[in-house]
Amino acid sequence: MATLESLYSYLTPRDREIIELSGYGARMGFGACPALVIVDATYGFCGDRREPITDSVRRWPNSCGEASWDAIDRIRELLAAFRAQQRPVIYTRGAYRDDKWDMGSWLWKHARSRPQEAPVFQSDRHHDEIVEEIAPQPSDLVIGKQKPSAFFSTPLQSYLTLLGADSLVVAGGSTSGCVRATVVDGFSANYRIAVAADACFDRLQSSHAMSLLDMHAKYADVLDTADILGHFGASA
Repeated sequence: MATLESLYSYLTPRDREIIELSGYGARMGFGACPALVIVDATYGFCGDRREPITDSVRRWPNSCGEASWDAIDRIRELLAAFRAQQRPVIYTRGAYRDDKWDMGSWLWKHARSRPQEAPVFQSDRHHDEIVEEIAPQPSDLVIGKQKPSAFFSTPLQSYLTLLGADSLVVAGGSTSGCVRATVVDGFSANYRIAVAADACFDRLQSSHAMSLLDMHAKYADVLDTADILGHFGASA
């Protein structure tokens, strides 16, 4: 479980001292009308089954392996609580042409996204399909995106306005990529944000930990799912 105390083990004594002295990491608190945003919990980022990441990433180049499936268990708890209280649930997923032309700059930095270098294997799951265990319900919103942030060139902010949402609870992957980009843009739009640490996942453990620490210092309250559920009067 990615508690803040366990994350602090990645910091040097000097860094811990600076955090204490600087005033960063204050609690911003929850808003009155939060929306749950599940970032890219798709087969492309999770693989089509629980297995070691070294196996999964050979077939699914963006897979985060077992960490994603551990997070999915926590995402399921968040979904149950938000739906029971009739709070908004929003998913994001990739949305690209089959020939990947519109992936643009992704093709410059990620070799295995290029059509000629992508792995060839058979699966009945599409990489941009949201994992069945946490599949959207008819009342949920699903937003296609092409860049890391869920806000970039998408209708997310206009949907949040329509919903009357003043805050976000964010989960999904990857922690250092699309989750962080979404959180920074949400912070920039003056939303209060809580990140469910154990409902987020990444390929690299160090990137996961440092991104959570950085978000907690500057952009969001990083909490465990149990703490978030407790605030809303729900239980796992």
